[in-house]
Amino acid sequence: MKKYRFGDYARETSLDQQVISYNHLTTASKDVTQAIKVSSVDAYRLLRPYFQVRFVAQLKAVVPLGVYLILFQLLILRQLVDNSWSIVGGLFAVIVGLMFFMEGLSLGLMPFGEIIGNKLPQKSTLPVVLSIAFLLGIGVTFAEPAIGALKAAGANVSPEKAPYLYALLNHYATVLVLMVGGGVGLATVLGTMRFLYGWSLKPMIYLALVPTLIMTVIALNDEQLAKTLGLAWDAGAVTTGPITVPLVLSLGIGIASAAGKGSSSLSGFGIVTLASLFPVVAVLMLAFYVAYTVDLNTIMNMALSSGQVVSHTAWYEKTPMLELLMAIRAIVPLVLFLALVFFVLLKEKLHKQGEVLYGLSLTLLGMMIFNIGLTYGLSDLGNQTGSLIPAAFKKIDAMDNSPLYLYSLGIFITVAFAWLLGFGATLAEPALNALGQTVENLTQGAFKKRMLMVAVSFGVAIGIALGVLKIIYNFPIAWLLLPFYLFAIMLTWLSSEAFVNIAWDSAGVTTGPITVPLVLAMGLGLGNAVNAVEGFGVLALASIGPILSVLILGKIIDLKNKKAEDSV
Repeated sequence: MKKYRFGDYARETSLDQQVISYNHLTTASKDVTQAIKVSSVDAYRLLRPYFQVRFVAQLKAVVPLGVYLILFQLLILRQLVDNSWSIVGGLFAVIVGLMFFMEGLSLGLMPFGEIIGNKLPQKSTLPVVLSIAFLLGIGVTFAEPAIGALKAAGANVSPEKAPYLYALLNHYATVLVLMVGGGVGLATVLGTMRFLYGWSLKPMIYLALVPTLIMTVIALNDEQLAKTLGLAWDAGAVTTGPITVPLVLSLGIGIASAAGKGSSSLSGFGIVTLASLFPVVAVLMLAFYVAYTVDLNTIMNMALSSGQVVSHTAWYEKTPMLELLMAIRAIVPLVLFLALVFFVLLKEKLHKQGEVLYGLSLTLLGMMIFNIGLTYGLSDLGNQTGSLIPAAFKKIDAMDNSPLYLYSLGIFITVAFAWLLGFGATLAEPALNALGQTVENLTQGAFKKRMLMVAVSFGVAIGIALGVLKIIYNFPIAWLLLPFYLFAIMLTWLSSEAFVNIAWDSAGVTTGPITVPLVLAMGLGLGNAVNAVEGFGVLALASIGPILSVLILGKIIDLKNKKAEDSV
């Protein structure tokens, strides 16, 4: 009696039985080959549940937010939604685009990141590995869906009121994205080295925050530079999206695993934190460079000489063909870079080529559809609602019967709207659910998933509400950021390493491809309506909010655990 294995099946059989079994399996395999020739109707029935699940996942994230904004505008602001069919079509395009994009990301781009992360340390020196990580950080920034919303915001900035901010978003737009990408690349390098050498995250947070806060204080003392702070701090929130986080994490963890150091519970934490801090420094450095090398009169002359800048931006926002070209420019260079590393540097052969090519095609198609939906759906709806919100407490030109409520009641309604928007949008983020489950496993149930999700959502809601107040009363964003981050540093010093990792990375999951464009458009629309200099800063406050809420909750849990141990 001997054991023979055919495919995934093993049986104990005699030689005669083996021959019979072999003939049976061969015949069966022929029957199976014939059986898989299905009709188009059968193929549809097979694939429908597969796509249905993915469509519903995006539907749950987009539709509640869209319905909330539309109902708020209809019932509270008593205004019909302009371009309603266009917005509905845009929201549908966002859902379909994200469905294709996320599926393509897992089938096409993610395998590249994982294989490169595992193979690169085996075939290259550490400097080469870190150089690849740095370049990847730049590439993923250009491919990030929300980065287009940040660049398009330049249309709403007046060169007379905020010349440096205008210059950054218009004449230095490409350099701005490169600087943000450089910040993400540096974060990828340091995060990877943290995985390799087991560095604590706390010192890295201190080292990143010290120059950031110093530069913020310096900029605050300059009237024009102070107006770039909201953009700089928002840039850190925009970068940690659905492309950046999975790709840089898969690369970093793959490198750590290849070096035999990827089993730590800290794996996966740290890169997201650094990727949200270093871009702030990078944008501030660019702002300082513009301020000290370009004269204000020169910026004004550049604005006057390119008087078509407003119409150019409007053309950008309303031309679907350009949205398609922007998607190609974002995705194709990243894919070519990954392919170059994979085939030329590593000399690897790609298994399941058809599946990977299918995934890359879905990624590109999804980005194209998402960009169109972003322009005609999310951004339009967010900007429209944001521009009408001030009617609750002040007279605006767009509404003859404004203000709708007493001033104090109108302010309360506006802040409550912002709080509910932040809480609901964050709670709907799929990445937050995944983070909550990971945290519950790592803390062995001490930090419940539901507890983390509520804490993060509450922090984001508070941050967005404060951001709205900042725009309404037009005070510098640094007045909130400086004390909040100093408080966060103090809590970080007092907290355990595990809770520090969880809290600082939790800010990254709140800035998804839906939340960022929506909140950014709402802030800019609100800023224009109340004649604020700029409407940036809401995303920055939405990032520090969950850090503080999770750190505070972590301290409460630590104190409860210590009290329970003392009572035993």
